[in-house]
Amino acid sequence: MIKRTFAPLNRNTMNYLSIEKISKTYGLKTLFEDISFGIDKGNKVGLVAKNGTGKSTLLKIIAGKETPDAGEVVLRNGITVAFLDQDDSFNKDQTIKSFLYDNPKFECIKRYEELLERDPGGEAFQKAMEDMTRLNAWDTEQQIHKILNALGVKDINKNMSKLSGGEIKRIALSKVLLDEADLIILDEPTNHLDLDMIEWLEVFLAQKNLTLFMVTHDRYFLETICDEIIEIDAGTSFKYTGNFSYYLEKRAMRYEIEEQTIDKAKNLMRKELEWIRRQPKARGTKQKARVDAFDDIKELAGQKIDKSELELQVKHTRLGTKVIEFHNVNKAYKDLILLNNFSYNFKAGEKIGIVGRNGVGKSTFINMIMDKIEPDSGKIVIGDTVKFGYYEQKGMSYKEGKKVIEVVKDIAEYIPLEKGKTISASQLLEKFFFPKHMHYNLVDSLSGGEKKRLYLITILLNNPNFMILDEPTNDLDIYTIQALENFLESYGGCLIVISHDRYFIDKTCDHIFYMKGAGEIKDINGNYTSYREELLLEEEEKAAAKKKKKDPVVVEEKSSHKEKPAISNNKKQEYLKLEQKIASLEKSKKELEAKMYAGSLPNEEVLEIGEKINSLSSEIEEKTMEWMEVAELMED
Repeated sequence: MIKRTFAPLNRNTMNYLSIEKISKTYGLKTLFEDISFGIDKGNKVGLVAKNGTGKSTLLKIIAGKETPDAGEVVLRNGITVAFLDQDDSFNKDQTIKSFLYDNPKFECIKRYEELLERDPGGEAFQKAMEDMTRLNAWDTEQQIHKILNALGVKDINKNMSKLSGGEIKRIALSKVLLDEADLIILDEPTNHLDLDMIEWLEVFLAQKNLTLFMVTHDRYFLETICDEIIEIDAGTSFKYTGNFSYYLEKRAMRYEIEEQTIDKAKNLMRKELEWIRRQPKARGTKQKARVDAFDDIKELAGQKIDKSELELQVKHTRLGTKVIEFHNVNKAYKDLILLNNFSYNFKAGEKIGIVGRNGVGKSTFINMIMDKIEPDSGKIVIGDTVKFGYYEQKGMSYKEGKKVIEVVKDIAEYIPLEKGKTISASQLLEKFFFPKHMHYNLVDSLSGGEKKRLYLITILLNNPNFMILDEPTNDLDIYTIQALENFLESYGGCLIVISHDRYFIDKTCDHIFYMKGAGEIKDINGNYTSYREELLLEEEEKAAAKKKKKDPVVVEEKSSHKEKPAISNNKKQEYLKLEQKIASLEKSKKELEAKMYAGSLPNEEVLEIGEKINSLSSEIEEKTMEWMEVAELMED
């Protein structure tokens, strides 16, 4: 029986969601079977599983976008659900604003803004103001601005058809957060976000009153946000009440117990097998029952625990003394400066992470190395021994109808390893978690993460000695990412990584190129943690400089009576200047307020004036505090 129902409010529990024995199969592949768990109000639950085991499918079933083959999804009556899907669905003709303003509160804000522009004195406008109060929408506009600004959404009047994939993903995430739903379901929310956005989102999602169920490969997210982890393994669900490190610890214990159980079953099976072989063919009822029990023991003893890891020493050509050299390289697009007189010589074995906000030129930097983009001036010299392996964000290109094994064999039947060993294409696929039964599957039938995993194989098959990975962890499961980290730790070639996965950068890189903007690149010795420490130091220095600029000059008290009049005169001049400045700011504020409430301005200008008034209010408060401090010093 298939159900998706809404349960009435139970005063003794705050359960928002109950999953009861749901199952899902595609063709011959069972994704999961008889899975059950629940989510209570305020829980923040992370879902962990390997690629292709149904993580996204489970989220879609809960969100009502897919139907299970069996089982029941029960939502608490009256709760709202917001879902960030991997698949973007929207009307390409609509603007960002019309896409976002799609719930009762936003409709109320839109109606109020339209009436403010068209008929601010009428009854309809008064009704709109009452609705704004009833729906508690007055603070929502500020929240909208905060979220959109944090996620880099600038012009909300822009048409959705003109946006990049990354922009669409950020707008979809903005909509989910703005909907203020009771239960938020997120499928890989950090994809297409830069590091600053991810850290902001981490703080936002950590709010106590927020209930969350998400799939993410970001292990820092799982560690700092989640209080429960649900794992799907071999089609069965396991629940761990704790964060990611707790899950890893308890999962290891589970494997150990399972191994002991299987070992005991194997020993018992050997004894039972000897007994069965000794018995005559005609058996009584008791003997038959023992034979049936043997079948159960045999099934348990035949179980295997999949703890496979990607351990592979691929042979690569040694790098010469000249690797890559940047000589006074400049690159800009109109007024946007990406590289400014940049020089650097890469050394053999370096592992560099490139970080910075979206739009500062990270991908352009890589494309210049790969000779896809020319520098405006300067030169880039590539050593004769360099053999690139470039993992692009857009993924792998392949012919329609290709099978998994064919993609690998088209590059090489056998791959040379270290110490003269080789590995077949089929064995390599198994190393990358493609069991034999998947080798002849069509590439088109693979999940997004499985395609990315296959793409990684094609990069390694060419034995590169300089690997460039542009967002390699997108769509990969945690287990594959961990395995890739293990491989890269022992990789002897050069490595450049662009990634928003903070944990991945920490594990794989030994120094950071911090692209600050305006063409400046700072080389930081250390990993991502070192980069964050550098940013924190910069912020502290800026704050100290700003405070020093704001604070009035404090003159030390001296015993000489002659210096006091000079101090008093200076303070008096400062006091008068601050009075004049505050009066000027107050006048400007009143003029803007009068203009705003006249009712004749278009909506966009009203919003713009509102921002200016807020800015003036802050400046008036700031100058008033300075005036009071100077007044106190004058009294002394």
